[in-house]
Amino acid sequence: MTSPDRSGDDGSRTVPPDPEAYDTERNAAARLRGLSTPYIPGGRDPNQASAEREDRRYLRILLVMVVVIILGGFVVGMIAALLGFDALVGNPG
Repeated sequence: MTSPDRSGDDGSRTVPPDPEAYDTERNAAARLRGLSTPYIPGGRDPNQASAEREDRRYLRILLVMVVVIILGGFVVGMIAALLGFDALVGNPG
């Protein structure tokens, strides 16, 4: 039997099993799914409050960008109509 302090065949150190980590939520979910390793992509964010603040900030920026783009189209259209450029694309009547 290999001691935890001894090196493996490739010279790397072997790590003893961790019984407390065996029952973590990720490991249990991985075993239920039949995965060979306890890695499941995704999971809980360790700093959820900060992540939610950042998400709200990006949502506000996105909404402002959408409003600016829509209003910018109206403003450019009105300026074009006032300068007489609407005859180039619309009804010349």
